[in-house]
Order: sequence, then C-alpha cells, then structure tokens
Amino acid sequence: MNIVYMDNASGAPVDKRVIEAMLPYFETQVGNPASLHTSGINARRALEQSRESVAALIKAQSKEIIFTSGGTESNNIALRGAALRKKKKGNHIITTAIEHMSVVNTLKDLQREGFEVTTVPIDKDGLVDPKRIEHEITDQTMLISCMYANGEIGTIQPIAEIGTIAKDRDIVFHVDAIAAAGKIPIDVQRDNIDLLSISANDLYGPKGVGALYARTGVPLRPVMTGGGQERGLRSGSENIPGIVGIGKACELAKLEIGSYADKMEKLREKLIKGVLGNINYAYLTGHSTKRLPNIASLRFSFIEGESIIMSLSDLGIEASTGSACSVKTLEPSSVLIAIGLRHEEAHGSLLLSLNRWNTDEEVDKVLESVPIVVDRLRALSPLYQGE
Repeated sequence: MNIVYMDNASGAPVDKRVIEAMLPYFETQVGNPASLHTSGINARRALEQSRESVAALIKAQSKEIIFTSGGTESNNIALRGAALRKKKKGNHIITTAIEHMSVVNTLKDLQREGFEVTTVPIDKDGLVDPKRIEHEITDQTMLISCMYANGEIGTIQPIAEIGTIAKDRDIVFHVDAIAAAGKIPIDVQRDNIDLLSISANDLYGPKGVGALYARTGVPLRPVMTGGGQERGLRSGSENIPGIVGIGKACELAKLEIGSYADKMEKLREKLIKGVLGNINYAYLTGHSTKRLPNIASLRFSFIEGESIIMSLSDLGIEASTGSACSVKTLEPSSVLIAIGLRHEEAHGSLLLSLNRWNTDEEVDKVLESVPIVVDRLRALSPLYQGE
C-alpha cells in the first residue's frame, strides 16, 4: 500500500539534499571543531557556514545563532536563560494560551522558582490581541513569549505588533517559530524579536538539532555548563552532522520558500474546501486566512478524532489529531480548548499537515477516504441522529 503521509507537523521527511550534505560528516569529515588540525578546521568551517545559513533565513547575524538539540531545548534556553538573567529587573512573564508544551511546562517550572506568569487568552480563531498583552504589562514584566504560528491550527500571530510593544517597554521578546520557519518569511529585525526558536525537522532537516537566535546584547544565563561552546550558552561538543543538516535545510528553505508555500497553500485549500463541501457538521479550526500554508485543521461532530486517525491509517493515510507532544493523554488538545471548543467538540479533530512533496493525487485520496470514514463512524455513534 502506498502511504499518504500528512502528519508533517509531528515529523517531516528529511530532504535528500540535506542527507547528501550531512553524509561526509558521518564518514570522512569527523573532526571536532575545537581541534587545531585540518579535520578540526574543516569542521569549524562547516559549523560557521551553517550558522550563516540559519541566520540568513531569519535575517539575523551569524554570531547571534546558537545550535541546540531541537526546538524544546531552544525554548528552554530562551525562557530560563532570559528569566534568570533578568530577575533583578522583575519576575513577571507574559505568554499566551496557545503555546507549545515546551513553553508551557518551562514557564510552570519557572513559577515554582518564584516567577509570576500571566497567560493571555486567544479568540475563536486562535489569535491573540496585542492590546491584551500590553494591558497585562507591569513594572515587573521582563519577558514576553508568543509563538509565531501554531502547528495545530495554523494561525499566524501579529508578531510585529507585539514586538513593537515589547521594544517600547524594554521587555525581552521570545518567539517560538518552530512551526513557521521555512513556511513563511521571518525577519527578526523588522519584528523586534530578541529570541527565536527553530527546529531542523520542521524544515525537512534531521531530528535532534535546532537553533536559537539570541539578539546581540540580550543577556542570557546558561542553563547547562561545560566547555563553553555556543557562546557559553550550550556547552558540549557540537553535533556537526546535524548542524550541517539544519544549515542546508535553512539554505533550501530560503531559496524555495515562495514556490513551495504556494504549492502547499493550493493543496491545503483543496483539502479544506473538499472536506467542508462534502461532509455535514464539519468545521475548520484556526483563522481562515492568517494561517500557515501547510496546515488544514478540521473537526467533526459526533465522532472521536482517534477513531478517524486509526480508520484512515487502515486506508494508507497517516494524519493526527493535534500536537504529537500531547497524544499520550486522553485529554483534548489544550489549543482547541483555548479557542473555546467544548471537550466533546475538541475530541473530534483531524490535523492534515502537508509537506513539499505531497501531490494532488494524494489530496484526492484523502478527500475520497475521509467522507467514507466519517460516515461509517457516525453510523456507529449513539450521538448521531442522521439528517
């Protein structure tokens, strides 16, 4: 059976060009960038070239890029590092109700260390109002954290407006751009972003590597000590194959962001219109236009999302109900609850997330299969009374 893979928000395939770029650093170019011999110098050169590629994608300076083990670590270094270093200024942090668990749980931990956290609500489309953030600022506020776009429902936040507010108040502004980087243009200078998190796998790079942009002059306290690599903020021998991978992925994303975004947006709209036009009691979640080009987030009344996923998997279609970081619980997605859905509504969710290689034929198969699955599951549901 040919598998139609539409769970790319959870884990995307690695571009073959990225793999090719990484291979020498597993086989022949194995030096440590701290070494003084030729292999070490080559590793250092590859490290810095990758730093330049990541910086170019978000319009930063290469010296402002810190390599990490992934998006979760980038978020942790940003939040803990800024909070602990800025504690003398204040202990108040503002965030939103739509953040990823790596932000939510890090902030909960900081609360246990004496920090105060204010969570600003979002509207039914998943948008935060910058004025609500501004209203919550106190003389103790020293950090604001807001994701660029949500990987579950696709909604893109008004980052530039929030960045202006933070800059005017001299507050550090952190942005989780893991879902957005490479999908839409990002400019950290234009948007007054101080800290920004990226994950390689969301850019068609390898799992287990990420990056943190830290604006020059923004103070951070290291959360892990050691040999002082990565500006002393992320000690440990650098993962050169992975770093080469994220560098190549960012290089390709910068070159191809327009063409692939257009392609995914067309496929996304075909999915959304096809599902909503052929299934009753089906709804779009997230903003209708301010959304990532690769995210189609849908929900269906009277049935469970887990049953939809398993039924689609039997037909060779792989999707999800939401964030991969919350699937181990029986609770509905916190994002869907935050936009005002009742528990029973949130349980009927289906997330179709596209990659740059998905095709019209694959979308056609999904549009043919989803109505069949929904009809069959509703026929078994005691809640569904039919037309």
